Amino acid sequence: MKIFTNVGSSVINFLGETGRFFIFTLKTLKSSISKWYFKNIFQQMVSIGYLSLPVVALTSFFTGGALAIQIYYGGNQFNSEVIVSSIVALGITRELGPVLGGIVVAGRVSAAIAAEIGTMKVTEQIDALRTLSTDPFEYLVFPRVIAGIIVLPILVGFADVIGIMGGWFVGVQSLDFNGTVYLQNTEIFLESNDIISGLIKASVFGFIISMMGCYHGFFSEGGAQGVGRSTMNAVVSSSILILGSNYIMTNLLFAS
Repeated sequence: MKIFTNVGSSVINFLGETGRFFIFTLKTLKSSISKWYFKNIFQQMVSIGYLSLPVVALTSFFTGGALAIQIYYGGNQFNSEVIVSSIVALGITRELGPVLGGIVVAGRVSAAIAAEIGTMKVTEQIDALRTLSTDPFEYLVFPRVIAGIIVLPILVGFADVIGIMGGWFVGVQSLDFNGTVYLQNTEIFLESNDIISGLIKASVFGFIISMMGCYHGFFSEGGAQGVGRSTMNAVVSSSILILGSNYIMTNLLFAS
């Protein structure tokens, strides 16, 4: 009976957490039709996008280079080295750019959002906002969510370009490819749908990252330990949801 009790308790807790997140999401969406704090939105766009660009750029460049090497030596066994440029471009734009970029940003941004809002929660600053007749969803949550949705596709666009150039650099410098031919093959095989699908994924990932950070921070409790726990949960849940939603969107976008 203890086993059934534990399973039932876990299911009830999961459903309760899901319901609370659903209500939190509805309140966030409701705040979008109220007052917009454009200054807060711009600040969050800088924090989420501009300050994340270096780490996203480095990740994309080295990923593109490593992908080119792996495809070259894999295709070399079948005399198919010519596919390197096209596979690198498709892999970066469809999957690696959005997914790796999203996970990297989740590790940086989601944790920062959860820590910031969690600290405000345990120090009762959110209650102070309500006392001043300021809706915390309008002032804190929505600016971060809309900034994440706007900025992530821009970051992924940069990641796509830098990742492809990383593959080009390794191909030309280490694998003796002709640089012009490499870029021509990339242009021939890469279609607009490949790029658009990655940007659509990025928008969803931006929503997930910002929502997870805000949600876990908003319900922090227990002082410094609670904030630390919320920060960890925000990063873990963001990463898992990014991978899960990526699988679902890949099926929807590319299923024939």
